[in-house]
Amino acid sequence: MVSQPAPSSRTSSIVGFWRENTAVSSLPLQRPGRTSDRGWGENNMGVLRSAKFDAYEGIRGTTVTTLLAPSHGSTINRERDMHARVVLLTPVQDPEVEILINLLRSTIKNDQIFADECDLTSASSVRSVCSRFLTAKETRLDAIIFAHEYQQLGSIISCQDPTILTQERQNASLASFLILTLLLPVLLVAPTERDIRIINVVNPFYAAAAPSYPPTSTPPPTSPLFHQEGWRSLQMVIFTRHLQRVLDALPSGGQIPKTDDSTVHVVSDKVQKSNIVAVSVCPGLFRSDTIAPLLNAVRGRDQSTLGIVLYMFLQPFLRLVTKSTTSAMQSVLHVLFLLTPFKSNARQGTDDPEEVLKAGALYRECAVVNLRVPNPVTADATDAQVPDDGELGGVHLGQAVWEGLEGALKEWEKVSPQDDEKAGCDDGPPVDTPSG
Repeated sequence: MVSQPAPSSRTSSIVGFWRENTAVSSLPLQRPGRTSDRGWGENNMGVLRSAKFDAYEGIRGTTVTTLLAPSHGSTINRERDMHARVVLLTPVQDPEVEILINLLRSTIKNDQIFADECDLTSASSVRSVCSRFLTAKETRLDAIIFAHEYQQLGSIISCQDPTILTQERQNASLASFLILTLLLPVLLVAPTERDIRIINVVNPFYAAAAPSYPPTSTPPPTSPLFHQEGWRSLQMVIFTRHLQRVLDALPSGGQIPKTDDSTVHVVSDKVQKSNIVAVSVCPGLFRSDTIAPLLNAVRGRDQSTLGIVLYMFLQPFLRLVTKSTTSAMQSVLHVLFLLTPFKSNARQGTDDPEEVLKAGALYRECAVVNLRVPNPVTADATDAQVPDDGELGGVHLGQAVWEGLEGALKEWEKVSPQDDEKAGCDDGPPVDTPSG
């Protein structure tokens, strides 16, 4: 069973694995204000309710939708078949994770949900968890969702050590980079017809660092809080775009699109080249993971009474302009379920083109964000190892970010403790994970 989170000075997280046993309903869940003969979408988790309601309920619902829709954003259509898919999610931070896992299993009637303890501040712990997964009998992965970098670090209420916060931000990014480096070989040898997603969930302050992003140096600890948060967010956005360039440049046998029609659905290599698609997604302003940490209104040693009072006092306003859990996860679900060009069916004889996932893009509010990042001044197109598409700073900026993460990872592994406390989870079987 799941062990309790480590009570020591380190930060522990739970890495979640789950396998979807049943096919996802293809009933489209509607955007706010849109009706359908199939009903109205409720919370985008496959729950539908009748479209019949009386006049009073209709007026009240329209008013509430008009007020909340701009802040709550778009909803999704769950059309991707997730039958027998294996998804890795980081992190599941909950002191009662055993109860949470059992609740999920019973609620969705799926016993193939597991959790493993991983200290994301320790390179040795990350390697340990990935090694156990790689040596298991089943190493299939259909999606990796890095969600541990979304939560806000730093507060505008209380003074926290900026050096420690800078190190925490860097460790979180290096943990993502290390996990991906260790698990990428498994993804590359997967069958080419398998649709694989790599999703980086980033905080909403990336625009603060876009005008002048320096890839070779982190912001000084004395720089503004939102600029530091935006820098680490933009770093992962640029890295994800460059990762897609690398994946597209790898030699592959190509994919033969499968179709039941007599006409073969041919996909241009300009639209999609690899069956592995990496995207970044920003859920927006989330009350519990963005606003509450900003006000230091979270439970813990450094919680602020003033921040808690402000957070409660501002609730009416925050509920209008920020997102709940259900609303914040819409964009993440959108990039998880949206079909890729390889898997989509061309719509013929219609003026409504089918939306497909754009590889390497940044998504927000269930749509692609056209973020402009300046190219490096010294960039030379002839030196590029992969074709330069010019997106998100171009290939040279992407290479600089990649090389910066590689160098920082080497230093991180040198200082990462190798004692029994960090690697203690190797002494026994995996924490509530399927045994090999």
